[in-house]
Amino acid sequence: MASNAKHRILDGALDLLRAEGGGKITLEATAKQVGLTKPGLMYHFPTKEALMLAVVGHVADRWEQMMLDCLGGPLQTASPYRRIRAYVEAALSGKFDRADFAIFSDALYRDALTAAWVDRFEPWLALPDDLPGPARGRLTAARLLADGYWTAAATGVFPAPERDREQLLAVAEELLKDETPS
Repeated sequence: MASNAKHRILDGALDLLRAEGGGKITLEATAKQVGLTKPGLMYHFPTKEALMLAVVGHVADRWEQMMLDCLGGPLQTASPYRRIRAYVEAALSGKFDRADFAIFSDALYRDALTAAWVDRFEPWLALPDDLPGPARGRLTAARLLADGYWTAAATGVFPAPERDREQLLAVAEELLKDETPS
């Protein structure tokens, strides 16, 4: 029961960010959004920081599930190429909106939120130090292509047309083609 309430609260907080003209996550606004009193919400998330960290975790959970689905195996044994490929596929196939962008960009201003994103995405995006320079460049270029695509899709600012998505995937595949067997 508490888990369902927490998911409802986290989804409601994200809905605030989707509001026309932009919204802001506060304890009071989130409680109102989901039909709770502020003390009722604070039973689950006693501070705004706790709520924000949980929202980041909620969004990161969705990303991680998309990447695991694309990976098709355990993260721990995946090569850097396979991990970056899963990230690229998730970024180019997922549905993103302003709430995704807002909760990600809000981390820029809060160290705890930045740390939460890094903790969740570093296992996917970190490249080994001994990876040759050209390979590092290709993997980084593929990741940045994906970053740009999902950011444009989420913000609605110069999004790539859907008809170009397959070609973007092909470009990313070209960057990722020299994978060594893992």
